[in-house]
Amino acid sequence: MSEALQFFLMTWTTPYLLFLTAAGTLAGIYIGAIPGLSVTMAVSILISFTFKWHVNEALALISGIFLGGVYGGSRSAILLNIPGAPSAIATGLDGYPLARRGEAGTAIGLTTVVSVFGGFVGIVALAVAAPAVSSLALKFAPRDYLMLAIWGILLVGALSGGSLAKGIFAGALGVLIGSVGLDPMTAEPRFTFGSVQLTAGISYVAAMIGFFGVAEVLAQLHELKLKAVKQDVSKILPSWGLLRKYLPLSARTSAIGVVVGALPGAGGDIAALMAYDHAKRTVKEPSRPFGEGAYEGLVAPESANNAAVGGAYIPMLTLGIPGDAVTAVIIGAMYIHGLKPGPMLMIETPHLFWFTVGSLTLANLWLLVFGLSGVKAFAKIVETPKPMLLPLILVLSAVGAYAINNNPADVTWMLGFGVVGYFLKMYGYPVGPVILGMILGPLMDKSYRQAMLSAQSDVGQFAAEFFTSPLSALILAALTLTMLSQTRWWKRWRGR
Repeated sequence: MSEALQFFLMTWTTPYLLFLTAAGTLAGIYIGAIPGLSVTMAVSILISFTFKWHVNEALALISGIFLGGVYGGSRSAILLNIPGAPSAIATGLDGYPLARRGEAGTAIGLTTVVSVFGGFVGIVALAVAAPAVSSLALKFAPRDYLMLAIWGILLVGALSGGSLAKGIFAGALGVLIGSVGLDPMTAEPRFTFGSVQLTAGISYVAAMIGFFGVAEVLAQLHELKLKAVKQDVSKILPSWGLLRKYLPLSARTSAIGVVVGALPGAGGDIAALMAYDHAKRTVKEPSRPFGEGAYEGLVAPESANNAAVGGAYIPMLTLGIPGDAVTAVIIGAMYIHGLKPGPMLMIETPHLFWFTVGSLTLANLWLLVFGLSGVKAFAKIVETPKPMLLPLILVLSAVGAYAINNNPADVTWMLGFGVVGYFLKMYGYPVGPVILGMILGPLMDKSYRQAMLSAQSDVGQFAAEFFTSPLSALILAALTLTMLSQTRWWKRWRGR
């Protein structure tokens, strides 16, 4: 048995890892399905509890929660018209009309099967593309990593927030927070204001829990009176004819999900919306008009957002650049466990790559099992009143933040960032770029200094190198295009 296959099957042959993957998938489905409990928040809280675990155990559990959480958002979107995750927004456009027609069970069954299919497409793409991308990444110069980090923040800001200016502000805020502490090259204090405690920096795990957990709890307080709708979920399994009919559409939109998921900062929510748009433009005779319960409106986004999981892992593992907000949190988890995502990960610890691929494959199979069962139990859980649910989320967030370093100050930071995140949400500022800024800020700092050193501190030579290297010129063109695409002039030109 080859070494790669041995590590691929480790999760399958080790009972405890098998159990953790199953538990993570099951928990992810229900966490992702309950509005207010996002998969990003779940992974953020989870990291603090896995701090002292073995790295294999943590990665197995995270893989299950990630895949399960992305799928779980479709359940509340179908039953309640409340997407449990941003990637399920497009699913609710046709899923909820199907539920109102009494076809909630069929809708859930269909989304489960196509989600699993899309997940396998993404995992295969990860296994095939990641080694090639990693080899290419070894050719990246420090200036390329600098531009990749900036590009990732710009992408998630432009796509998730709708306003490039707000995205840049949020990303800059994250970079500023991530700069607090000792300078990594000179050991000089930065933004510590004389505080000894701040010399160690600010825990980005506490910040993540605050921005994604506490901020969401505060935002959900505006919707305490929202009532759930009871649905008939007696029929779950879709017919073989229905699945065979939509398999080509699922394959096309899965490919879209992989490509979009691999773009730094894009993620499953953008992939799902693009896939839904693709279905509307290419399907000539839908089962029903889109927006009124078309099966195509379920197949397209659910195939894409699960395929985007494998796609998002590609830049995370090979470049050290998050594919979306969840992988930004996972990068934080890998750093906590002593790993350094990037091109050297594939060389120094190739077994962890194949272990991750095996864990995602197993989690995808568990997704099929749990996705087609327990729907009736879920229908009860999702009806939990928010006055009971939100305090529980807040308690779990506080426990998770404290467990990082057993430091009450982390709980204070968590609450403070939660309040800041709440106001950012209220005024339309995306919180994803803040976390990406905290994660990518040190990379930007280090890459910029290394690039300037290689240019012997000559600004002219530093700028010229962006054009003399084909790889640097390509990344610079992509970064420039991202910024131009958000201007009024570009939108007018596209409109013409």
